[in-house]
Amino acid sequence: MTTLTRHEARQCAVQALYQIDLSGSTAIDAIAFALEDKSVSDSDLAYIRTLVEGTRAQLVDIDERLSQVMERWSTERVGRVELNVLRLAVYELMFDRSIPSATILDEAVRLAKGFATDTSGKFVNGVLAKVLPTVRSAQERDSETGGKSAES
Repeated sequence: MTTLTRHEARQCAVQALYQIDLSGSTAIDAIAFALEDKSVSDSDLAYIRTLVEGTRAQLVDIDERLSQVMERWSTERVGRVELNVLRLAVYELMFDRSIPSATILDEAVRLAKGFATDTSGKFVNGVLAKVLPTVRSAQERDSETGGKSAES
């Protein structure tokens, strides 16, 4: 049995979200497909399920937030990979306060570059930089960095 890193778990979550988006699969089937031959721990499976099912449950709110910050882009125009990376990151920003914002943004950029292109990473970073202030207050972001602003 393999223990996944958080990055590997997010990779599986993005793959499952993409599968659901393209084929309309159930979350369970899409996760099983993403995990294919991997034998993972119950805690890893639970984490992936939380990410996938949570993102899907909040999809309307997440897509609305994305649409508000993406100038000249609609969620229909964004590549499916990039869109699902963005959706996962926004879900984590909104609902998992235990993960620092910078970690979520870095992970999303890594996922976009890994599944798509370097340009996708830049696009994801730009969109999330605009979403961040709408989902986490300046006070929360400062407490994550020990009171140091991103500009310092």
